[in-house]
Amino acid sequence: MTPQPPDETTLPGRPRTAVMEDVAERAGVSAMTVSRVLNTPEKVRPDTRARVLEAVRELGYRPNQAARSLVTGRSGTLGVVSFDTTLYGPASTLYGIERAARGEEYLITIVSLTALNRRSIGDAVDRLRAQSVEGVVIVAPHESAVDGLRSLPADLPVVVVGAREGLPVPVAAVDQEAGAVRAVRHLLSLGHRTVWHLSGPPDWIDAAGRIAGWRSALEAEGRPVPDPLPGDWSARSGYEHGLRLARDPEVTAVFAANDHMAMGVLRAMREAGRRVPEDVSVVGFDDVPEAGYLWPLLTTVRQNFGEVGRLAFELLLERIDGGAENRYRLVEPELVVRESTGPRAG
Repeated sequence: MTPQPPDETTLPGRPRTAVMEDVAERAGVSAMTVSRVLNTPEKVRPDTRARVLEAVRELGYRPNQAARSLVTGRSGTLGVVSFDTTLYGPASTLYGIERAARGEEYLITIVSLTALNRRSIGDAVDRLRAQSVEGVVIVAPHESAVDGLRSLPADLPVVVVGAREGLPVPVAAVDQEAGAVRAVRHLLSLGHRTVWHLSGPPDWIDAAGRIAGWRSALEAEGRPVPDPLPGDWSARSGYEHGLRLARDPEVTAVFAANDHMAMGVLRAMREAGRRVPEDVSVVGFDDVPEAGYLWPLLTTVRQNFGEVGRLAFELLLERIDGGAENRYRLVEPELVVRESTGPRAG
């Protein structure tokens, strides 16, 4: 007879992993009661529930996810479909979703796509369904994703992050238009006659929202509205547009649609001999970690990606439980005033 290898939980020098029966013995209840506390806690008396949870903490017990799924009918796993990018906004949004799910002990399976369209989104959702996810969060910052979002399977709980209103699924997003309005009003309050805008790529929903906010703030004050200058989110595009703007003495205020383009503007103005903020004020968007270490420190609009992740996770759980409908939840951004903005000269 072939000898069996020793159980790893009983190897010399290695502590045995706690099982449900250990928790039951420590709490003075049955294993069935422990299972109820972990899976349907509302059905257990508060004093018993507290005793069991204390035993769980003391023993370091971790429920077996597969066994738990058999009891609850839930996998404890959520899917995330994300755009494959290292850009600060989408990457921070993904981290916010992961952190919110981890706080509730959900596992996350991520599918990263190089393009967001009907076929790629459909394929990604099919892959996640094959892994028995309870629901899916889709990070969809592009207009090209809208068609794919309208054709999702009706029986799968889905929440979208970063999309515009009007989709047949719940959406969590930052109020991009409100953030742009705050940036422009700040510049106008400093005496600038108008504000030039470096926009993001045209297919990005966030870029469109920031253009709309910039334009509406200028029009509300009866100010001239210069043509927006299309960028690609990179510091290089901000630098190239900044060199052109630096040659125009009428330019005294610039609102860039993200911080990296604003960084390019700062360098271009310095090379052209125009001082920031004495000659030109510059505002960015995102509040990347480097924004508070530039010269001068960058005034920008901060997005709360952690709150977006929490909202998306909350909406998905509601959707899984049959609620949420097509709710559209916005997170308010915050204007962070630093040293790159100041009164208009003269």
